[in-house]
Formats: sequence, C-alpha cells, structure tokens
Amino acid sequence: MQLFNKYDTEKRTLFYWSKLYSGQLQEGQSCKMLKKCVAINILNYSFQSNQQYRNAFHLREERSGISLVDNIELQLLELPKLDDHAIPVESGGPVNWLLFLKGADKSNWEVLTMNEPVLKKAMDTLEFLSQDAEARRLYEDRQKFLHDEASMIEGALAEGEARGERKKALEMAKELLAHGVEISIIAKASGLPESEILALKGRN
Repeated sequence: MQLFNKYDTEKRTLFYWSKLYSGQLQEGQSCKMLKKCVAINILNYSFQSNQQYRNAFHLREERSGISLVDNIELQLLELPKLDDHAIPVESGGPVNWLLFLKGADKSNWEVLTMNEPVLKKAMDTLEFLSQDAEARRLYEDRQKFLHDEASMIEGALAEGEARGERKKALEMAKELLAHGVEISIIAKASGLPESEILALKGRN
C-alpha cells in the first residue's frame, strides 16, 4: 500500500503503474507478453473536482476519444465522497469494500457482508485485532491447539502410510528372493537397502 501526497497523486499513480506494467517481463521476453495492468489507488482525501467517488482513466486520442491501447487503466477511489449511510442494495462492487475501509457503522456490517460475503473475513480480523490482549492470547492459543492437532493427525496418517509401504516392499523382496532374483535388482525394485535384503535372505 502506498501513501500519497494529494499534490503528487497523478505522478505517483503513473509511476507505480509503470513499475507494475514493466515488471511483468523477464529479461529477453517479448512485449507481446504484456497484459493489461490496472492501478487502483484508495485516497482518504478528495482529489477530483467532481462528486464521483470512483474515477477511471485510460489512454485515448484527445479529439476522437479512440483508445490507443487497453492495457492502461488508472482508478482513483476517493473515500470522502462516499456517504457513510448510503449502503448499496446491489451485491458485489467496490463500494462495499470502500465503505468498510472508511469505517462504516457496525450496524451496517451485516448488509455489507450480504452484498460482499468475502468481507466477513476482513471484519472478523478487524474484530480480533480490536480485542484486548487477554482475548487475543486465548484466541491465538486456540488456533495453535487446532494447528498442532491437525499436524499430529497428518503425521500419524503419514506414519501409517509409510508402514504400509514398507510392508509391501518387504513382501516384494521376499517373493523376488524366492525366485532367485539378484540382490541388487531387488534393492532397486523395492527401495530397500541391500543389507536388509541380505538379512532377509539369511532368515529364509
């Protein structure tokens, strides 16, 4: 996230867009590989003289309006132009996120999450960060317990699978030994060390 001074917004926007656009190519790659790049800047101040909270800019011919290339798009989203109480009724769209970032009243959060379900995770994270130290510690302990439990289960399953694979390898080695196959070939086929195969042969 970049911090913008309202007096150099245009130049910084274009500079960061150019870095993103040119950064797509590795050395020696053709410019044909370049794809459209959209720079989205969220401003906590009014910048354009109009009342639109979202202004999008493209590269066009000044008289005819013909687009030179569709690869460039600069969007400026201005938080002060949003009405805190103007919760949209339509689902999706950036305005739901912008109202949340601006600090929409919590009484409107349910409507925002209905419009944009992904917002729920961001709201839960914000709620967590707003809790007191003891509540965060309890939450983190709970998360650690769940992660540790999942790791133990995964480890037990992997160990059981490994034991099963070893059992199959031993059975294969015994069968190949019974057919007089050379030790080196059995080792390659089963993945067992030759010393272990020799020990099996001695026990049979």
